[in-house]
Amino acid sequence: MSSAVTSIEAAEARILELRTKIDRANRQYYVLDHPEITDAEYDALFRELVELETQYPELVTPDSPTQRVGGPPSDAFAKVTHRTPMLSLANAFEREDVREFDKRVHRGLGDVKVEYVTELKIDGLAMSLLYEDGRYKIGATRGDGYVGEDVTPNVKTIPSVPLSVTIPSEFPRAFEVRGEVYMPKRSFQRLNAELAAEGKPLFANPRNAAAGAVRQLDPRITARRRLDTFMYALDPAGGARSQEQILGRLAEMGFHVNENRRKHDDIEGVIAFLDEWQEKRHGLDYEIDGIVIKVNDLGQQAELGFVSRSPRWALAFKFPPEQAETVVEEIKVYVGRTGTITPVAWLTPVQIGGVTISRATLHNEDEVARKDVRPRDHVIIQRAGDVIPEVVRVLTEKRATTSRPWRMPKKCPECGTDLVREPGESATRCINPICPAQVLEHLRHFVAALDIEGFGYATLQQLIDRTLVKDPADLYHLVKEQFLSLDGFADKSAQNLLDRIEASKPTTLVRFLVALGINHVGWTMAGLLADHFGTIERLQAATVDDLRVIGGVGPTVAEEVSEYVQRPESRTLIQRLLAAGITIKPPERVEGPLSGKTFVLTGTLSSLTRGAAEERIKALGGVIGSGVSKKTDYLVVGADPGSKLEKAHRLKVPVLDEAAFLELIGRPSDNAR
Repeated sequence: MSSAVTSIEAAEARILELRTKIDRANRQYYVLDHPEITDAEYDALFRELVELETQYPELVTPDSPTQRVGGPPSDAFAKVTHRTPMLSLANAFEREDVREFDKRVHRGLGDVKVEYVTELKIDGLAMSLLYEDGRYKIGATRGDGYVGEDVTPNVKTIPSVPLSVTIPSEFPRAFEVRGEVYMPKRSFQRLNAELAAEGKPLFANPRNAAAGAVRQLDPRITARRRLDTFMYALDPAGGARSQEQILGRLAEMGFHVNENRRKHDDIEGVIAFLDEWQEKRHGLDYEIDGIVIKVNDLGQQAELGFVSRSPRWALAFKFPPEQAETVVEEIKVYVGRTGTITPVAWLTPVQIGGVTISRATLHNEDEVARKDVRPRDHVIIQRAGDVIPEVVRVLTEKRATTSRPWRMPKKCPECGTDLVREPGESATRCINPICPAQVLEHLRHFVAALDIEGFGYATLQQLIDRTLVKDPADLYHLVKEQFLSLDGFADKSAQNLLDRIEASKPTTLVRFLVALGINHVGWTMAGLLADHFGTIERLQAATVDDLRVIGGVGPTVAEEVSEYVQRPESRTLIQRLLAAGITIKPPERVEGPLSGKTFVLTGTLSSLTRGAAEERIKALGGVIGSGVSKKTDYLVVGADPGSKLEKAHRLKVPVLDEAAFLELIGRPSDNAR
């Protein structure tokens, strides 16, 4: 036991303390998607609670964390009661724990042969999918194990979730598939790059990013997060007699099943599998935090049964966290392309999981203050999601008495301009538009967004130093002789780069908007803007009110985008880029009964959201307009319409109330039922 308890009174006090900490951690992890402690710290608390409750069973209460699974579902979603409870697995941390599990299995089953199946433990979000008559019906999170959150439309956007499956005639009409929703590392890196570009807090790891994506209120945002799934359970089993057969059947039905699984004749084969994947896991494009071990035979599983919160026939072996202690040598700040100042901890180099770590992002001034990171501090570093090194905690017991809190500098380290932090924002910024660091970062962002390979840091820096390039439009006026004057270029490499610049000219509105580097506009927001406006000219004509009616665009983004497109230097840059030969390909239009018709919406519809209404219009071939004009074909009017209704009457634009609109798009109104 990790804490010495000498009496039942002391045990009761410690149990209450542990339950409070675990309940808080569960809420941070499952409900808020913002954990405050690491998995290893949580596991240690939970183990201690289990040990104390085992020693003092009279202190076990129904509301103890050991008697339930996961955390409560969010009030933002409808509730779904699971057909059978989604229980969690008992954890093991040492090889001997796995051998003890094997002994318990044999004691429970007697002198019989036992096979095991091992599967990678995906670090994602547990999910159940209900199918009826072979069609996807409901997607639900684990929640508290008994009641989860209905995230059906969000899960539907995940490409690996089949919307219909072919099933044998003897298969039950309704069945449930269970597994994990996860975010691949490449999607995670892209998402955090977008957030960093927008000056927003980054996700600590892919698991939290996946959970945040699944629990979005707008499914379109979920769709852009590029999630994936691995499925591993089928209820009922549909004639399968083993876990191995279940996995095979799921794969045959079209579900994404992890191929890195194995059947073993004994527990030593299981141990060898653990050793193999503890080393190999870094080569995967997704996170795993351990191995799941299951008795293969379903009849033996039924015979072994369950304890209060987990099956006796399965075990989760968890890999040790990849952490290390090092020293913060200094904290430096860096200037991003939007002027955002990011503090970065320079560390005494340390190896974690075979990678040497010498830097760790501290995100912003508030994050430094929250963790109280100071120069010369001893800290615990973790490779969060094997992607972003982060400071987990400070070892304050090793801190020198002369240590003082770190403060954000007053001036930009690149240009000396006074730094600014607006009320309500976490980001500190340099507002000098010609700050050298911002010019360089803006160019790097531009060439990355338009996928122009070959523009490394050194090349761009030389172009800036020689005043050959001051903004992205200048890139399209470069000639071969100018590249040949740079270090590292020969005739062929110069021509290759010119060819790539030329190839970037035809582009999409989404890429173009991302490349401009508008504050708060990453790939997700650019997609919303492109879907809504269709052309750069229509976006430039949009007002703040026009922007705010778009689902997913809040007041801050609306203000930023409006300010950017109205700014003279921004309009000049856009015009110069278009004059240099950039052409924005028109979006692909769906042909349908509403093709060629432009719709504008105002007010609140009672039967569907604005986003759903816009999606239905586009699915039928229609176009969404931002403001009423003579080119508007229909104004759709809900409750509390704005000034667009008056303008529509003035311009004699046809007006549709909600019932007429629903009839037009082929959906009956509530009154017609």
